[in-house]
Amino acid sequence: MSAEGDVPAERLFSVMTDWPRHREWMVLTDARVTSGDGRGVGSRLSAFTGVGRVGFTDAMEITAFTPGAIVEVRHTGALVRGSGVFRVSPLPGGRSRVEWVEELELPFGVVGRAGWVVARPVAAVALKVSLERLTRLAARG
Repeated sequence: MSAEGDVPAERLFSVMTDWPRHREWMVLTDARVTSGDGRGVGSRLSAFTGVGRVGFTDAMEITAFTPGAIVEVRHTGALVRGSGVFRVSPLPGGRSRVEWVEELELPFGVVGRAGWVVARPVAAVALKVSLERLTRLAARG
């Protein structure tokens, strides 16, 4: 999933990796750094997605960090496992593109795979909305 915005890539990347600000753009998600500085390999993050107490926590470890361009994570939680990458690329005219790719291991075997058939379109919309909110937030300054 990707989105483009009228914002320089470095600014977009800076807002994206300001983990406590995730609640401002990521649908129903609060994130925080639990270990390290949140800007280097080995830093750990925790993101809660949900409403009130209903939801799930996604524990992650940063496995690659290229300032202004790439953050890769390994999901290490009980429910969410796999890998993810955020890529920010500059575009002509001071614009940029952010791309979010996840390769998740679904929990609960056959039941999890069947549930994903229903959940996937909802997750895709939430992801697209989140990335568009991110580009608008970063462009505001």
